[in-house]
Amino acid sequence: MHIDTSPTGPNGGPKALSAVLAEVLRTGADLAVAEVQRTRALAEAGHLALGAMADRPPSGRVAEMALREVASELAAAENLSDRSMQTQINAAMTLVDDYPATLAAWEAGAIGRPHVRTILDAGEPLSPDVRGEFDVLAVATAEGLSPGRLRSRLAVLAERLQPTTLTERHQRGRETRGVRIVTGRDGMSDLVATLPTVLAVGVYDRLTQQSRALIDARGETAVSVADERTMAQVRADVLADLLLTAAPEADPTRGDDGPGVLGAIRARVQVVVPALTMIDPGNENLEPAELVGHGPIDADTARSLAESTTVPWDRVITHPVTGSVLCTDTYQRTSAIDRFLRARDRHCRWPGCTVPAVRSEVDHTHDYALGGATEVGNLSHLCQRHHTQKQFTRWTVRQLAGGVLEWTSPTGRVYSDEPLPYSPAVRFLPDDPSPPERERAPF
Repeated sequence: MHIDTSPTGPNGGPKALSAVLAEVLRTGADLAVAEVQRTRALAEAGHLALGAMADRPPSGRVAEMALREVASELAAAENLSDRSMQTQINAAMTLVDDYPATLAAWEAGAIGRPHVRTILDAGEPLSPDVRGEFDVLAVATAEGLSPGRLRSRLAVLAERLQPTTLTERHQRGRETRGVRIVTGRDGMSDLVATLPTVLAVGVYDRLTQQSRALIDARGETAVSVADERTMAQVRADVLADLLLTAAPEADPTRGDDGPGVLGAIRARVQVVVPALTMIDPGNENLEPAELVGHGPIDADTARSLAESTTVPWDRVITHPVTGSVLCTDTYQRTSAIDRFLRARDRHCRWPGCTVPAVRSEVDHTHDYALGGATEVGNLSHLCQRHHTQKQFTRWTVRQLAGGVLEWTSPTGRVYSDEPLPYSPAVRFLPDDPSPPERERAPF
């Protein structure tokens, strides 16, 4: 996403809102500088604590006690717990020592605290010897992106720097799957399931579809008691019914002893599987399969989906250097336009939104009722929330060549959202790369 930071548009824009926005941006920049200064100070406190122990035998307990002593000093001064302060100190040391480029970009106002948190989370599994490379690349990737969109791209970036394949780590991760209860208050509890991501997303998506069908059926079915449940509440009720009775008993559209119309609903997930990953799973780190909106998935899971799905696969033809979508085709008789749009957009095209295209609506950029054509150059995916916002607020949009959407805010600022390109099919390598360089693809 690219932003035109001109304070007003061609018509001047609402002056009051422009002034408020300018104040938000100014105070945000000042706050970033202050937060970075505090981060550096906390890291220095941690370094002082460890430095004071330099003349003592190395011991994890000695270092722990040194940090705890300093954390208690700072916590007492700020009326905080020493545990909370020690956590802040450790996080500050990690940021200062391992992510100097991220810290500098935060201080300069190029990224915000949520972006920093996203970078730290994505880099956490990486070993210290590659975090420096990840730090520089992550900052370059973050330009103009929301934290949500940045998260999925950083997941792919971090995957390429991993010394082991995602399949190996996924097999270890599967051993942690399970279900647990976290007891809450007022007779409520959280039921937490740790599952492979592709299954968790499928479960959530199916619950959402069923809940939406129930809510849509409210006005079509005679019920004795008015149903005013929220989407979240209906989703929870359907989950309980499915798990306890193996049938969505909460479905008011059921007319017999079967599952009703909801029984036909199946989860939808959008998966991008590079052909090279299917052919050569040993190189899956270079071109990982991706669960759109959530990040990489292991090659075995992607291959299983490819072999078992009854839905026609879309073949996406991309530019060999830029990775942009050129066209799509399939051997099945499906909508060519829809195939192209799903492949090009991947998610909602409102700046910063990550709702997958399969859960979004196809929108005419220039309204069909006003003469807009039904062609790829005038269509894009918008989730329900942002489709409504486009229709009923003062935001405007136009579509440029290559599927670029240029959004104009009520104050006249312009935000450009570009389709996420696929990884280039051509990779340029030095004439005589050393063995380490040969093993890792350039970015």
